[in-house]
This record gives sequence, C-alpha cells and structure tokens, in this order.
Amino acid sequence: MTLTSINNHPLVNKLLTNRWPQFILQALLLAAFLFTILSGWIGTPVGSHNFGIVFLWITWWALLILVAVPFFGRGWCSICPIPLPGEWLQRGNLLGKKSEAGRSQVSKAIDGIGSSEAPSPQETIHRRWPRVFRNIWLQNGSFLLLGLFSPIILTSPQVTAVVLALMLVLAFATSIFFERRSFCRYLCPVSGFIGLYSQVSPLELRIRNKQDCVTCLGKPCYNGSTTGYGCPWGVFPAGLQKNTNCGLCLECVRVCPKNNISINLRSFATDLERPLTRMDEAYKSFIMLGSAMTYAAVLLGPWGALKLHSYAVFTPGWMVYAVAFLGLNLAILPGLMFSLMKLNPKGASPRASFTAFSTILIPLGLMFWLAFSLSFLASNVSYIGISLSDPLGWGWNLIGTAGLGWRPIGGFFIQPLQVLSLVGGLGWSTQLAIKMAKVQNVSPLPAIIFCLLTTLIMLWLIT
Repeated sequence: MTLTSINNHPLVNKLLTNRWPQFILQALLLAAFLFTILSGWIGTPVGSHNFGIVFLWITWWALLILVAVPFFGRGWCSICPIPLPGEWLQRGNLLGKKSEAGRSQVSKAIDGIGSSEAPSPQETIHRRWPRVFRNIWLQNGSFLLLGLFSPIILTSPQVTAVVLALMLVLAFATSIFFERRSFCRYLCPVSGFIGLYSQVSPLELRIRNKQDCVTCLGKPCYNGSTTGYGCPWGVFPAGLQKNTNCGLCLECVRVCPKNNISINLRSFATDLERPLTRMDEAYKSFIMLGSAMTYAAVLLGPWGALKLHSYAVFTPGWMVYAVAFLGLNLAILPGLMFSLMKLNPKGASPRASFTAFSTILIPLGLMFWLAFSLSFLASNVSYIGISLSDPLGWGWNLIGTAGLGWRPIGGFFIQPLQVLSLVGGLGWSTQLAIKMAKVQNVSPLPAIIFCLLTTLIMLWLIT
C-alpha cells in the first residue's frame, strides 16, 4: 500500500499545527450550533422553513454522508463544536496551553515513568471512563434512541432544539467528571456513526516510525507538554491501526518532538483489511444498516400509516413501530447473519465468523446511507435558500431567496445514482467477503446472500 504524507509539505504542516484555523472553524460552528438551537425554540414551527431543520438535517447531513465521512473520515470530529465548552473548562483556556497540566493515572502507565507527586485537582476530578463502558455499546444505544425518535426530530424544530441542547449539556457534564473527550469516544451517537464509516476514508493519522515512539520520553502525544495537549480521545498514536478512535484533533501532530506523526493519503477502505473482532462493533454495523432501511421506508416510502405511527410518539401504533425498529436492528438482521454463518461446515465458530464478516456491512451500509441521503437531499434542497434568507420564518428576506418555492432537483438522475450506489455497495461488500473467506478458509456465500437480500430490500424501498 502506497502512502502519501500530506503534512510533509512545510506549508501544509504549518497550517495543521497552527491552532487558529481550527479554532476559527470551531467557533463559527459553535455559533451556528447555538443559533440552530435558538431557531428551534423561537423560530417558525414549520420544519421546512426553519433554519435548524434545514441547516442540520438537510445541509449538514448531506455534506456529512456524501463528502465528509467517505473522503475525510473523522474530519468532522476535528471541528465539531459540541465538546468545545467542556474541553475549554478542562483546559482552563480557549486556545493556548496552560503552563501546568494535570496528568491522569493512565498517562503515567503509558509513559512508563512513575511519579511520587501528589495528584493535581484535575486528576482527582477528571476520572477515567469506567472500564465496563470502554466500548461502543452506549453509543449503539444512543444512536438507537435517536433513531427511534428521528421522524419527529427531523421535522420538529422544537424537538431538534431540545435534542441538540441535551447533547451539549451531556458533553459538558461528562467533561466535568471524566477526563478528555469521553463523551465523543463513548457516548456521542454521531461519533459512533462516523467512527464506523471512517474506516472507508482515504485519510489516516499514523506514526511514521515505531522506534521513535519507543524511545520518546514523556510521550507528549498522550500526556501533553508545554506546547500542547495530550490526545483528547485518550489514544496513544503508536497503537493506532484503524481510524475508528482517532478524532483527527491534530494535538499529537502539534506536540510530537520528533515530527513522527503523519497524516496520510491511502487507498479507500484500507482499514477493512482488518476484520472486526468485537461484538459491539459488529452490532454497530447492523444498527447502521437497519436504520438506513427504516429511514428509507418511513421518510421515502409510500406507506402513510407507517409514517403516521412513527410520528405519533408513545401511542400504541408507535409502540409497534418501536418494537419493529429495535427488533430489526438488534435481532432480525444480526440473527439472519448468524444463522447464515452456521451454514459454513468448517472454519471459525459462527460467533467469530459473525463478528468478522460484519466488516463487509461497512461499505454496504455506507452506500445505503448515501442512496437514502441522495433522495432526501434532492427532495429538500430548495429549502436551503429559503431558510438562509428567512432563518426564523419571521418574514425576512436577507439574501432575496425567501420567496423561492419548493422545487425538487435531479428527478431524472437521482434514482439511477441511488441504484448505482446500492449495486456498487453490493459489489464492494462481495469482493471484501471473498477476500475474508480465503483468509478464514470458509465459504463467502452466506455473507454474500445476506448482502444480496438486504440490498434487494433497499432497492425496493427507494424505487
């Protein structure tokens, strides 16, 4: 595999190590985030004319799915405004580095150098995340919870505002009691989504030379130094093998005394050469797949009763919808894959095959989301100009586009693009299944059958 380090260029490296460009983007996005909450509370209740709904669920979501995740991996996480207030509180600073930085217990373990110093106040307050929850099960749960109420979240500005405010408060509260960006790594529903599909991205952050890390004193990439902070995600860069847990915050690039951190361009989906091994990660791939199928059925499908029940929260009809949604993601899809894995007469156990072959659902799921987002964007893109000109629905016309009517775009080419995406995802997953089957000395057919069945269902839902 050929890697191209983009921060080898002096100008690019200077841009990435300078805190100001990232800070300016984060500050602007934080202002937009707060305005999104405000518009939900005081703006028009009509979702299609409210800045919060249009900015977040049409503009941002489309950019995330179609551009940010496939090409930049966790690039969004590097500028996400949600953890900023809590991080500023932890650091006691908005931009620069404090002269004294607390070190957690794990910092000493990674550094390999003990200390007789008494713990700082930061150490005693900002504890490590509980060991039992150092996985993505809570993220899986938070995404399912978000998905369960998504039909009303996506259409009600007030509900969107409440959800965003709760995420901001939860991130801040987590930063008070736990070290670093524990919210981002273990709780945030969007982070779990991005982390799974960031493995497809051609962008990665890795070390250049392992020996330089071994001989490095103090491990500033993890512990921080006088010039910068340790990894906010609690990741030791020398151990990175996948994009999943690296938030691309660039702190390690800034503090490494040996310039041993490289941001590389690589082939797409390089991380998928290492199969999933954990059940929480495997289930994440099923949850993403099932949620995309559910969204397509509810938001794009012709079934009025289904749409009605999904909106009528806590009614008997909604309860049936909730059971179906959770059952699809947690039982039906995983159960089907597990049953198919048992058809292999030899090789690894069904459980091991289940987790390993869940890897092939990553490109398939990404293409499912891409196909859904294309249709969702095409149907609603005309609202962007309207909401920018009149963000609160108060009769403004700031840029002269408030009077534009609803006009879907791409009617003649969106559906072919969707079909192409789904067929391409099926081919991609099939190719990956064949490679994995050769390594494990099993048949790829059960996994391919699963991908074919789900793709046919998704094709039916969007066409």
